[in-house]
Amino acid sequence: MSLSIDRLEAFVFRAPIDIPVQTSFGIMRDRPAVFIRITDTDGCTGWGEVWCNFPTVGAEHRARLIDSVFAPLLVGRTIESASSAFFDLTEQTAVLAIQSAEPGPIAQCIAGIDIAVWDLQARRNKLPLWKMLGGHSPRVRVYASGLNPTDPQVLAADKLAQGYRAFKLKVGFGLERDTANLRALRKVIGDAPLMIDANQAWDCDTAVAMAHAFEVFEPVWLEEPLRADRPIAEWQALASTTRIRLAAGENIASFAGFDAALASKAFGVMQPDLAKWGGFTGCLSVARQLIDQGVRFCPHYLGAGVGLLASAHLLAAAGGDGMLEVDANPNPLRELTCGPLAHPDSGFISLTDRPGLGAEPDFDALGEFRRKHQGVHD
Repeated sequence: MSLSIDRLEAFVFRAPIDIPVQTSFGIMRDRPAVFIRITDTDGCTGWGEVWCNFPTVGAEHRARLIDSVFAPLLVGRTIESASSAFFDLTEQTAVLAIQSAEPGPIAQCIAGIDIAVWDLQARRNKLPLWKMLGGHSPRVRVYASGLNPTDPQVLAADKLAQGYRAFKLKVGFGLERDTANLRALRKVIGDAPLMIDANQAWDCDTAVAMAHAFEVFEPVWLEEPLRADRPIAEWQALASTTRIRLAAGENIASFAGFDAALASKAFGVMQPDLAKWGGFTGCLSVARQLIDQGVRFCPHYLGAGVGLLASAHLLAAAGGDGMLEVDANPNPLRELTCGPLAHPDSGFISLTDRPGLGAEPDFDALGEFRRKHQGVHD
């Protein structure tokens, strides 16, 4: 289905939070979001989201890239499909990504656009994305993610009451603190699935020691214990020394990168983030490849509601036994825009049959969080 593009717009939002979101490499003191709206010449729209959590000016920066780089490449043009637009935009900006030394932000913008074009395409087809992309069921298993190192059991108890049945703790804050938190969580959640995310905190020797210390808590996986750019031999060495499955993928940004990770046999779980790289075009094919080769596909996501909805449609379309990551920390930009994902039932959510993503941002509800970025539509 060809689409004639009339407008491409980026909207920046920032929501204040009372409790910062902590990782081993940095702290988020507010919750940002960049939503993408693409409109065709018939007035039909599609929505996407661009990853922008870091650095602190990331949201404004990505929005300016959309306005200054990508709008001129799309507006007034006819595209053959969402997939063709992804590959065309990637090729058209390849030299710019090298010259500017910003392959990440450029890939993130393309990913957000890809989500929006797929949403537009599904709306025009009057189909929910999960179904248009080949999914058989709208039901998706979820887990509560981003449990901070300060009293994580309190938040876990709250999420347990809200219908979550699996949880993920952030570690990388020292052996004593990490193990105390794991012990406290097990007292609250019992034998429910528990995952661990180190956010690239350790070298290989430290990761081996920490993994051995964590095994007693029977985690489902250990996520990014090493820096994402460490040699694959280190990941293989770590995998050979622990019975905990290793997880990674949110910082892989190419088909070749996923091919290499899969070929290494080091990972039991892979976690593409469709708002950081690939959108539906890249991540759905990767997801199916992973599932075909026996690796569990669990999409990574830690942003606002549009990208979370997209991640749910991606998982539903791919199938398999994966779980959807849902940030447990308060974020009105997620809560006001994620539709049915706001209310899990016994560890599951169900997507609707509404066309496309099934929801779109309500600018009236989000008005207090909108920020100017000197874009063409401001």
